[in-house]
Amino acid sequence: MLRLLHIENIAVIEQADILFERGFNVMTGETGAGKSIVIDAISAILGERAYRDMIRTGAARAAVRAIFDDVPELAWFAENSVPYDTEVVVQREIYLDGKNLCRVNGVAVTVGILRRLGLQLINIHGQHDSAALFDENYHLTFLDSFAADAPLLEQYRAQFSVMQSLQHEMAHLRMDESEKLRRTETLRYQIDEIERADLKPDEDTQLEARRRLLQNAEKLSDGLRDAAACLDGGDEAQGAAALLTQAERDLAHSARFDESLQPLHDTIADLMYQAQDAAEQLRDRLYRLSYSADELEQLEERLDLLHRLRRKYGADCAAILNYLDKAKAELEEIEFSDERLQQLEKQAAAAEKQARETALRLRKCRKAASEALTARVLDELSQLDMKKVQFACRFTETDLTQDGMDAVSFYMSANLGEALKPLSKVASGGELARIMLALKNVLAERDHVPTLIFDEVDTGVSGRAAQRVAEKLRALSRTKQVLCVTHLPQIAALADTHFRIAKAEHDGRTFTSVTPLDFEGRKAELARIIGGASITPTTLHERVPLFIGSRKDVEAINAIYKK
Repeated sequence: MLRLLHIENIAVIEQADILFERGFNVMTGETGAGKSIVIDAISAILGERAYRDMIRTGAARAAVRAIFDDVPELAWFAENSVPYDTEVVVQREIYLDGKNLCRVNGVAVTVGILRRLGLQLINIHGQHDSAALFDENYHLTFLDSFAADAPLLEQYRAQFSVMQSLQHEMAHLRMDESEKLRRTETLRYQIDEIERADLKPDEDTQLEARRRLLQNAEKLSDGLRDAAACLDGGDEAQGAAALLTQAERDLAHSARFDESLQPLHDTIADLMYQAQDAAEQLRDRLYRLSYSADELEQLEERLDLLHRLRRKYGADCAAILNYLDKAKAELEEIEFSDERLQQLEKQAAAAEKQARETALRLRKCRKAASEALTARVLDELSQLDMKKVQFACRFTETDLTQDGMDAVSFYMSANLGEALKPLSKVASGGELARIMLALKNVLAERDHVPTLIFDEVDTGVSGRAAQRVAEKLRALSRTKQVLCVTHLPQIAALADTHFRIAKAEHDGRTFTSVTPLDFEGRKAELARIIGGASITPTTLHERVPLFIGSRKDVEAINAIYKK
């Protein structure tokens, strides 16, 4: 569960530490006080997108740190080389240049990796999530989540991918005859042109090195000759090799009288042998150095051919030869396309049959799950004061798609005797909020996410329905940690822990504070929610006690709204 949330320089919150408890945590405050900022901060440490606009004016960075307790040993830790502990510390820093720095237990991770962990720690349900109920594209996702059919769906998608790959290859081979003829002629011309060149993999590199040598052959010859003369000497002077030979003889003679000269003699002898060897290599290079204008001209012609081929087929000889192999393979594929097409058709038919069989198993699983989901949602809606509502999952058979052969739509009737219609046609804002809450409660039974956050799910809900929503959230908090942002006294009154979020001005700046409330503080905050800015003794001493005691006296709550 989420135990501590530290917020620093996020929008109007300069600094705040929020200590959440187990059970039902509620956050209330005036509109615009900053309740959504707290949710944004939590989203940030879950790996959701964070913008530099979130950084408080005048600050260089924003930071969020969260401490989670009793975290199970998720596979995520081993997969990402993060040390595991039941207490997990998640940190995220956001900078003005857009840079993000994320750490989990002190180990730096990417935002994407952090998001995968966040999905296993907290589930946030905001007002925008209710809109997903209007979009039938999401209904199948809801049903699959309840059905827990992920392994079967993954198996189907693998089979569907194989089938698609085979179909794409078949479509590639099914070109018309005129296109096939044009492509065949082009490939044959290209293959013939490259084969006639008789290329070697690194020929261009070798030829360019030889051309460079030939272009500078005269300078090279002069340099070698001068170097050889320095070692061998000439008519006017002895070379280095001859001088070293004389020095070696003199030291050999002297070392017979002074043994300490022997190491120096050995050094000179070594230099003498090296000089003689170098002189020999220079003479050999001079002897082998041969060039002619004809060779250079032939070499230039060859390089010109290679240059033309490189412009057409690749950056170097190796790339051109690689293109040749591909061209031969494509030509063979076209020439034997009829045979290959027959093979692919058989494979594709088998792959499609396999995918359809798995899709049918998936449908059977989904339909069984839809019956259980419908029964559970109706039970939840009944507890949320929607006893007359009808709810159903309707299936439409489709072609094979990434998700199977099914399209699923949620239908309902809010009033007795009315025909079932799509949710978007019949659900009001308050009904939609309760339907979403019912689905969340049902789906929460199947997942292992320990913390649920509800951001103003009470929109459009009031009176007795609000009380039912409050009781449902409190019941859910018995098995999950629940955090709720609300404007309703019915929900706030049932909280185990209550925070007030307030905005104030100081020295020309706006600051938001998050304050945990004691019993008297909760009474005052409930009085503000019920009575607005003007808190009368009647509100504080008569109406607030009704809400605080609403866990046992629901009818008293309803009576307030009837007055």
